[in-house]
Amino acid sequence: MNPAQMMHAPPVTYGGIAPRELAMSEAAVPSTARLLPFAAAALGVGLLSLMDAFMKDAALLTGAYTATVLRSLMGAAIIAPFWLWRKEGWPDKTVLKIHLERGIISAFMALSFFYALTKLPLAEAIAISFIAPLVALYFARVLLGEVIQPKAVFASILGFVGTLVIIGGRIGKGEFDVDIALGLAALMFSALLYAYNFIVIRRQSQMAGPVEIATFHSGVGGAILLLFAPFLGSVPQSEALLPLAAAAVLTVAGAMAMAWAYARAEAQALVPIEYSGFLWASLFGWAFFREAVTLPTIAGTMLIVAGCWLATRKSDTAQSPAD
Repeated sequence: MNPAQMMHAPPVTYGGIAPRELAMSEAAVPSTARLLPFAAAALGVGLLSLMDAFMKDAALLTGAYTATVLRSLMGAAIIAPFWLWRKEGWPDKTVLKIHLERGIISAFMALSFFYALTKLPLAEAIAISFIAPLVALYFARVLLGEVIQPKAVFASILGFVGTLVIIGGRIGKGEFDVDIALGLAALMFSALLYAYNFIVIRRQSQMAGPVEIATFHSGVGGAILLLFAPFLGSVPQSEALLPLAAAAVLTVAGAMAMAWAYARAEAQALVPIEYSGFLWASLFGWAFFREAVTLPTIAGTMLIVAGCWLATRKSDTAQSPAD
């Protein structure tokens, strides 16, 4: 899920082919092959949404910190042997730096998000997290010097109003308490990190393969969080191990699917698929926890999604990706 304005990263190559050459060769790709990145992205969103449900279950059982660390370490243990078997060697300094950067960001992004899941319904948390690409527009302005177009400002307002609608639904029902406030604060912090993550993910996907990305994503994240074990760690509950194992497998599979998709299609084209996560979250929230989806949540989600769609929509005068 990336605004188009953010995706013009410094020149890189993928498989020895420059992005311009990749774009110029797209005309020769069969139409069925062009659909594969979208199918991979849809699969990735579904897998990661199911992972969120398992992680909420595990976090409620054994705590968000312990669950997040174990998920990352399990995921690294699953995927690392495949990376080692490929014998591609240690990534060079430039690639390693971006692996470390995303791993650190993802570690705290995941911890704050899974903590929020212990306080909020799954669909509600996913809906509010959709503001991340709108926030990313402003990160792109500050960090990349990109111009924010008027439509992007209006899109941000829509997203903010959508968030207020969801929160207002809670307040209107008298359900806003300290736990809800903590969950929302953690979720907003996670969304900020997710927004910054957008600046990193596509460049990373063009510099390394899915197996390598999944290995370092889980390994670096787990290692960073493990440093806080003396202060935040607890003995994991045995009943949490099964959902944690399922979450680890789903994390690896989902990360590889998304990395494969983002390396082969423009992020702006994949944006609409990301929003299917709300449908999955609604389904899994009901199936796992009997969480009902309220009308304010649906209305707020529609506003947020409308804002994201507006922000990432190409204008008629926009340049092609190859320009």
